[in-house]
Parts: sequence; C-alpha cells; structure tokens
Amino acid sequence: MDIENIVRALHSQRVRITDHADQEAFADSLSFDEIAHSVMHGEIVETYPDDKPYPSCLIYGDTPEGDPVHSVWAYNEDTAFAVLVTTYRPDPDRWIEWRTRRKQ
Repeated sequence: MDIENIVRALHSQRVRITDHADQEAFADSLSFDEIAHSVMHGEIVETYPDDKPYPSCLIYGDTPEGDPVHSVWAYNEDTAFAVLVTTYRPDPDRWIEWRTRRKQ
C-alpha cells in the first residue's frame, strides 16, 4: 500500500466515502478538508493487505490546526479510486504517539 496513490486520488477527486466514514467524521466533527489534509501530510501506520474488496491502510496525520486524525483507506488499483472506510480522532489511552496501539 502506497500513500502516494491515495494522495493522487485525493488530488484528482477520485474518492468514495462510505456511509460509515461520513457518520464517524460527523460524530468527531471532522471535515473532509481536515481529513484530506491529514492524509496529504500523514503516514501509513498500519496496513491491511488482506482486506476485501481492496487492501487498506490506517493513516495518521494532523489537521491544519495540529489535531491528530486516523483514517482507514482502501485503494482500487484498477480504477485509481481511494475509498475512505472510516475516520476518527484517536484516543490517547489507546495509542502511543498516535502510531502504535497500546497493549490492552
């Protein structure tokens, strides 16, 4: 999984947003612009190569105001579309520096 593919999809407006992602963004008061910014300046922190129908990844980045954002993206290589699967403001009790899951 390559974050540059997702960034290119964002720049070319080849993005689909799941209903779940839309609901989670609303619940966490995240705008699509904030999510996109976090991806364009972010990094992949987990990959899920076996996800179906497309491999996906967890991206960590910050909003323009510096608030952390996690978003899960799938990427369809055949169509060059990125799919925003979910997004949320990460819980500091569950993440170390927003990149590593804490042991439960």
